[in-house]
Amino acid sequence: MTGRLRQAVTGEDGAVTTEVALYVPITVVVACLLWAFGATYTADSAVLHATINAARQASLARTAAQAQRDATAVARQILDEHNLRCRTMTVTVDTAGFGVPVGQPAQVAVDVDCQISLADLAVPGLSGQKTLHEHQVSPLDTSRARQ
Repeated sequence: MTGRLRQAVTGEDGAVTTEVALYVPITVVVACLLWAFGATYTADSAVLHATINAARQASLARTAAQAQRDATAVARQILDEHNLRCRTMTVTVDTAGFGVPVGQPAQVAVDVDCQISLADLAVPGLSGQKTLHEHQVSPLDTSRARQ
């Protein structure tokens, strides 16, 4: 009897049901958005990691052609290790530094573009594509011969 009296006095009939009906969808949407941002950040981080290592590997090469091959191979390997499936992947290596005479500072630059499907990120309701781009520079050894 006390419960019915309190309910009649306070007027809270169905308040819990209304709150659940309001807050659950909002919570689900916020959770999905957080998941999407986290998955996109993780994918972007993998591309950054691949670009840093590709630039470093390119700077260790003896020739411009070898730098291009090594940078591409390392970028592919690292993205595979992170289970990031690029629909298209482009590795561009700026090898102009290989033309600089020994003894002078030079560098090699690497750009990695990876187009991913947002559906592959396993986020409910997310579709479309996104291109992730990173750019890194690594110095060439000033006292090592270049070709």
